[in-house]
Amino acid sequence: MDSLAALASSPAAWAALGTLIVMEIVLGIDNLIFVALVTNRVEAPRRPLARAIGIGLALVLRLALLGSAAWLVRLTTPVVTLFAHEFSWRDLVLIAGGLFLVYKATSEIRGTIEPEGGQETQVAAPLRFSAAISQIIMLDLVFSIDSIITAVGMTNEFAIMVIAVVIAVALMLAAAAPLSKFIHANPTIIMLALAFLMMIGMSLIADGFGVHVPKNYIYAAMGFSAGVEALNRVARRGRGGRR
Repeated sequence: MDSLAALASSPAAWAALGTLIVMEIVLGIDNLIFVALVTNRVEAPRRPLARAIGIGLALVLRLALLGSAAWLVRLTTPVVTLFAHEFSWRDLVLIAGGLFLVYKATSEIRGTIEPEGGQETQVAAPLRFSAAISQIIMLDLVFSIDSIITAVGMTNEFAIMVIAVVIAVALMLAAAAPLSKFIHANPTIIMLALAFLMMIGMSLIADGFGVHVPKNYIYAAMGFSAGVEALNRVARRGRGGRR
């Protein structure tokens, strides 16, 4: 209790907490987009449950990794050398997660452009509840490792890390339903979100190979693309009104 009181009265601790919350929210955006896209393919009555389980597992994984921070730090130690480049377990996890995201986004885009049976539809095939949860767990692990390694690198205070992670995941849970509904109500946004997932996957692969792509570049590209899509929607609405 004394240590918590000391942290509460420390301006440096509050500054570290605020910075870490922002970082965790930024790192959680990728996770949130994936959860929204996957759960939208689950049957409608079970979507809220799938979102809650997916984001709840993200919190459980993050807290479990925080509890084993000493083991987690060792994940950055090189374990294998290929083509004169050293890879750690973190690198291998990021590469595997990135490849999965690229495969997932590519297959979804192909299914949208070339629907099975030659039918003109933009609605992807339904996804089983268990399959959706399995995919979310896989990507939760990738994003959780990256998130917690970032947290461990920013502060040594366990309480600050836990509070930041809980707040960030709570905000993800609050934003999940509105984001999923927006994507579901606007089918043209699905292609844009899938393109975002492919870009995120490529950045994870690059990071795994030691080429770090700053997150602000990625989110600036996302923001620009979203702005262009918003202008297109306004233009289409204007043309429809004139007709």
